[in-house]
Amino acid sequence: MSNHKLGRTTEDIKRELTAIFRELKDPRVTSCFLSIVRVEVTNDLSYCTVYISALEGMQKAKEAKKGLRSASGYIRRELGHRLKLRHVPELIFTPTDSIEYSAEISRILGSLNIKEDSDEENNAG
Repeated sequence: MSNHKLGRTTEDIKRELTAIFRELKDPRVTSCFLSIVRVEVTNDLSYCTVYISALEGMQKAKEAKKGLRSASGYIRRELGHRLKLRHVPELIFTPTDSIEYSAEISRILGSLNIKEDSDEENNAG
């Protein structure tokens, strides 16, 4: 499969998975703010690794992974209907702490007491 078509298919899968996640009723998935960080699809579309992250932390992401794994049959069927794929890839859900990590970095940066460049220029002149 050409690189451009694979990239477009990957983005389509990510978009549709986001919509499907909103429709799930499993409390392990709906009880947290779940986000798809990245989607990687193999060249032959046989496997799709979905990296998920929860705002509440890594433990919630691991719980959501269990809920997503139990609903993977439904998710694959919905994905096949929405994207009209001949072969729907097997979904592999991998939790990551990237949202929690970026929120921590943002908190640290926000707590720093750094003066703006424009303030220093006004005081110097």
